[in-house]
Amino acid sequence: MADQPTVSTVDAVPTAPPTAPPAAATPAAARDASPGPAPAPAIRAGAVGRLGPLGPLGLVTILLCQSLLMIDVFVVNVALPSIDRELATGPALLELVVAGYALALAVLLVLGGRLGDTFGRRRLLLVGVAGFGLASLACGLAPNAWTLVAGRVAQGAAAALVQPQVLGTIQGATEGQRRARALGLVGATAGLSMTAGQVIGGVLVAADLAGLGWRAVFMINVPVVLVALALVARFVPETRAARPTPIDVPGTVLLGVTLVALLLPLTEGQAAGWPLWTWLSLAAVPLAGGAFLAVERRAERTGRTVPLVPPALLRLPGMRRGLPALAACVGGFGGFMFVMALAFQQGLDFGPVRAGTALVPYALAFFAASLAGPRLTTRLGARVLTWGGVIQAVGVALLVATVLRGWPELGATELAPALLVAGFGQGMQLPVYFRIVLAEVPQERAGVGSGVMATVQQSAMALGVALLGALFLTVAPGSGMRDALAVALTAQLVAVLATTTLSLRVSMEGK
Repeated sequence: MADQPTVSTVDAVPTAPPTAPPAAATPAAARDASPGPAPAPAIRAGAVGRLGPLGPLGLVTILLCQSLLMIDVFVVNVALPSIDRELATGPALLELVVAGYALALAVLLVLGGRLGDTFGRRRLLLVGVAGFGLASLACGLAPNAWTLVAGRVAQGAAAALVQPQVLGTIQGATEGQRRARALGLVGATAGLSMTAGQVIGGVLVAADLAGLGWRAVFMINVPVVLVALALVARFVPETRAARPTPIDVPGTVLLGVTLVALLLPLTEGQAAGWPLWTWLSLAAVPLAGGAFLAVERRAERTGRTVPLVPPALLRLPGMRRGLPALAACVGGFGGFMFVMALAFQQGLDFGPVRAGTALVPYALAFFAASLAGPRLTTRLGARVLTWGGVIQAVGVALLVATVLRGWPELGATELAPALLVAGFGQGMQLPVYFRIVLAEVPQERAGVGSGVMATVQQSAMALGVALLGALFLTVAPGSGMRDALAVALTAQLVAVLATTTLSLRVSMEGK
């Protein structure tokens, strides 16, 4: 690692935009811009027949791939009632339609990053995007619930090949301020896409394109995938690790077992009535997780195999400080989006379009905060994370008060102020956490570093959906939808406050 250029945690917060005069540059920005040892060559000729960094059209292309994946995490939320009516899924299978995608994605992300490091990130991007399109087609044509679940698992597996290559390509083909801006855009795109997923899903279900109904939320991916494949082949450079390493098979298997043992019972337990297998699975988590850590440490110590998740990578300051806060931030957000979709449709009787568009203020505020991020961090430094948490907490608290006061006569107008405040606060945080976590990851480990971060992100999101969803569904039968939503939002507020507390540590240690 010593021969790789790194960025300190102070530098890991976006600084001034590129138009700022040189005199305004901070010492951290100056260090970031200063020349350092050249990294090992990692870019080779791509489809355009040239060596070169990631250009603007290439960045737009990988952001398109990223948004396609993130939209599909949430696009089915508002389509679930329609799916249930047509396929008679029942609560347990309906949960699997959502969880199957997230599980496969979380389990295979680190492996996807390692494959990209070894075989080329552009190549894996093409394979993953093509597989995602085929899996989307299978979901759109599914004749029954189990076929739809299988299609969703296949979608998640394909997405696991794509997502690490997005961040890995940025790490391997950009540097300095270009990398900072690109990672900021990835964070902005991810948050906006997750919110937009429910809006798009609602519009597509209501529009009933060609009589497809809910199937349109999957079929629409096919033409988008064809465009994305053409753009990837033309504009994305090929990057890979300078010294590819073989796959860590024991580590891969044990990580998969650990994540499935944790996430599957949490996502299915409530709907299935918490049968014995869910408790046995949760009891196996410490054993499988301990075995995974032991195998990875031994592999790193002996040097015979490069670990799937190198313990040394997790000891990097950005990883150590940023991953817990990122997990709390994303986990609360995932649960928030899922619970709001349920409350809008089942509690307030919103139709698909109204349920989706009710979250537009949140999405717009998030995007606005992401765009303002460089200026805000120039003024506030790493404290932007803490201020973002405080603002988001105010928004969620305001939303709780709005629900308690206005239910069941709530509409988009009454909800908008609280959603605007909460969305702006989170938009100040998420893109910055992305850069902090990846700041010190060397280019030759860009894929595995991106895979680790994405695994934490997706696992936290699945946990948030499972925990907040279970809390909401447990309280609702006895206390009603209003109180269930208020309790779930209060739990979300606790998660926001936890993130804010963790951000204080990031800010203080980053000085």
